[in-house]
Amino acid sequence: MLKLDGITVCYGQIPALRRVSLTVEEGELVTLIGANGAGKTTTLRAISGLLPLTEGSITFRGQSIGGAAPRVVLGQGIAHCPEGRRVFPQLSVRENLEMGAYLRRDHAAVKSDMERLFHRFPRLQERLQQAAGTLSGGEQQMLAIARALMSRPKLVLFDEPSLGLAPNLVEQTFAIVSDIRREGTTVLMVEQNAYAALDMCDRAYLLESGQVVQHGTGQALLANESIQKAYLGA
Repeated sequence: MLKLDGITVCYGQIPALRRVSLTVEEGELVTLIGANGAGKTTTLRAISGLLPLTEGSITFRGQSIGGAAPRVVLGQGIAHCPEGRRVFPQLSVRENLEMGAYLRRDHAAVKSDMERLFHRFPRLQERLQQAAGTLSGGEQQMLAIARALMSRPKLVLFDEPSLGLAPNLVEQTFAIVSDIRREGTTVLMVEQNAYAALDMCDRAYLLESGQVVQHGTGQALLANESIQKAYLGA
């Protein structure tokens, strides 16, 4: 479904990614792990069209999207749930959800999708007219996830979905991500909680200094002694 082939991304003259290659097959949950500054968020931003490629290519469902504008990437079926939630704080919960469906023209289906999301996130329905910036951190994360789903994506990019959340909300967030995948949406996730990410994913890639240094099934990487010592606190 998604293929990155030798992509390099630079901030100015400094490479943040160095010839990174990875694949995400349809229906998979794939995770990227690594230390802060390893290039995980940069990888997602490159896929979304927020950062230009210095070299390499990105294809999605057989179509080249490397260097495409974010609007085009979203229109192809890739939604990005960014680090830090990034809701529109002055807009209401409803308006944030409507922004997620900005490119859609099937208005009746948009309304139906919003109602369906209220069953999954009842707190959002309770806060429908409230400014998003006044929500709690957990409520903002639920809104960011729901906003991404409003585009009816084929692939969702999650960047640190558990960051800054209370432990009970972390577990709830991971359950939601798993449900999204189980219902047929492909997921590529960056996550600071390496143990949880590896335990729930199909495959994983370990990034160090902008390069893929290991990859395999989540369970294989969980059992890897060097990864246990460096990232799992073993």
